[in-house]
Amino acid sequence: MKARVTVTLKSGVLDPQGKAIEGALRSLGVEGVASVRQGKVFDIEVESGDRAKTEALLKQAADKLLANTVIENYRVEVLG
Repeated sequence: MKARVTVTLKSGVLDPQGKAIEGALRSLGVEGVASVRQGKVFDIEVESGDRAKTEALLKQAADKLLANTVIENYRVEVLG
């Protein structure tokens, strides 16, 4: 079963990488960029046929390893 875990900074947490990307986009002439927030995406394959079990397993993985839940949010999507 394939799944995706997306990790992003919580609103209000400073994002220096996002600011650097924002500035670089402007210097490249990309117009209309109001702000940039960067994050991480994990594409994971799990040997399971149970969607609910897979989602619970990956939420546990995100809580323990993939995300720093003090400053980051995460979203788990089981793709099939």
